[in-house]
Amino acid sequence: MADPRMRHLTWLKSKKCNPGDCVEVAFMGSYVFLRNSKEQAGPVLAFTRPEWDAFVEGIHAGDFA
Repeated sequence: MADPRMRHLTWLKSKKCNPGDCVEVAFMGSYVFLRNSKEQAGPVLAFTRPEWDAFVEGIHAGDFA
């Protein structure tokens, strides 16, 4: 995680995830970040809030089933 501001993020996991087999999400301003819970110092994906909202809507609509 190259950006030192990311150290202050609050990472959240789904209540439905299996121990050690999850992704974590964090919110900072108008961005949403996603990382692998097993590799917390590894790569982080960044999305704008509209991109994230479209992704979540797609999940609820069954677009990825």
